[in-house]
Amino acid sequence: MEGYLVEVEADVSNGLPGFHMVGCLASEVKEAEERVRTAIRNSGFQLPSRKVTINLSPANVRKDGTGWDLAVAVAVLAAYGIVNPLILKDTAFLGELGLDGRIKPVRGVLSLMMVLGKAGIRRCFLAEENGKEGLAARTVEIVKIRDLKELAVLLNAPEQIQKEIFLEDSDVKISYSVDFSEVHGQKLLRRATEVAVAGRHNILYIGPPGSGKSMMARRIPTIMPELSRKEQLEVSQVYSICGLLPNGGELMKIRPFRSPHHTISPQALTGGGKRPRPGEISLASRGVLFLDELPEFQKKTLEILRQPMEDRKITISRVYGACEFPAHFMLAAAMNPCPCGYFPDKNRCSCTEHQVRQYLRKISRPLLDRIDICVEAAAVSYQDIRSGAAGESSEDIRQRVEEARSIQALRFSGTGILFNSEMGEGEIRRYCRLQPKDDAFLQQVFGRMGLSARGCHKILRVARTIADLEGATTIGRNHLIEAVGYRELEEQYWGKEGR
Repeated sequence: MEGYLVEVEADVSNGLPGFHMVGCLASEVKEAEERVRTAIRNSGFQLPSRKVTINLSPANVRKDGTGWDLAVAVAVLAAYGIVNPLILKDTAFLGELGLDGRIKPVRGVLSLMMVLGKAGIRRCFLAEENGKEGLAARTVEIVKIRDLKELAVLLNAPEQIQKEIFLEDSDVKISYSVDFSEVHGQKLLRRATEVAVAGRHNILYIGPPGSGKSMMARRIPTIMPELSRKEQLEVSQVYSICGLLPNGGELMKIRPFRSPHHTISPQALTGGGKRPRPGEISLASRGVLFLDELPEFQKKTLEILRQPMEDRKITISRVYGACEFPAHFMLAAAMNPCPCGYFPDKNRCSCTEHQVRQYLRKISRPLLDRIDICVEAAAVSYQDIRSGAAGESSEDIRQRVEEARSIQALRFSGTGILFNSEMGEGEIRRYCRLQPKDDAFLQQVFGRMGLSARGCHKILRVARTIADLEGATTIGRNHLIEAVGYRELEEQYWGKEGR
């Protein structure tokens, strides 16, 4: 995620003609030798046959990618005296070279602009296609160039250099192609989803096919607060590394929604590879990771989720070092209650009791313990389908969610905690106090349902969020009852081997 600064040095001396590059280089960086020499020649520059040595410093850090080409070419031109070396102070160059001298775009520009600003670099030259992305960081002056010949002219005539101007687009209204007003019926699912988003609780939908589980999940980003500037940069850095930024490099303005297929591999979900890249978990950071048909995922893939859901980050270790990617996502999952999908309706379900239990066992209890809300999606009635009345809009729901989150922000100010779902035992004792009669009620629930300490804390966290949605300072009996209701379905299916 974090870029690093590399100084490119060039030396031209007498000796056996050649072009040598050193500094712990990957194969694609070593190949820059031919690209740079050919691009310089095809740009109209004639270089005498000399011994050219290129060093990429620091030499103990491995360099990969193709973004070094432009800096190497400028260093060579400066060493030959073709461009003024004095203008290169406090200046960075980023881009891949074509054989005709054209400057091509590269990935990860946003992260690199951030590190340039911290290092005190004043200006950066890069490809036209990367200009919008470079400007979005607002850290250094951005100069867009088309080819190597144009760059040489500008370096020898610095008064002609024109930096790009950042145009603020804050007036652009964020819009979505889906809305909660399109959902008819399913009041329980709507309410549970609102509670989950307000406290950023993970949620599991259980129900028969066609009951609206996926439809509900795809509308979760529409009721989440808009991304802050800091969140936009964090999300956009991940998408920049993967080459997925929209509209030629604009910052991500909407919450990510990632819905990988159940055939996804563990490595594609978490990220990795010889040169580690972010996976679906990191692409969903600050947004929603939706896993449809949850039991169909490989067990190994699902168990990988447990640590990122707790730590909010993923660390991938390789021979050359360790990479850390963000994993600050809300998990939404959907599943059928059995292989055919219609349990416990005996008129439609054709599964045996053993088949149902085996199907449910694909979801481990440790993973379930990290899901705060479990809600049943009932079959949609004909009246709901044909009803012309529009449901409550996403904008109305989002206003309540934002109010609840502002209460949490004030409550946890200075603690590093952002949402009720992140409360530890100390915070639960402090912010989830109950009246004696309500404490006695929760004690009865604890014994009847055979809850663990983690299960009891889940109920209290969700109850705290429900109280925040109502603007209540303390948790009441009605808040506890609703929170227990979101827990009972999980106990019904998985408690004591299923009831």
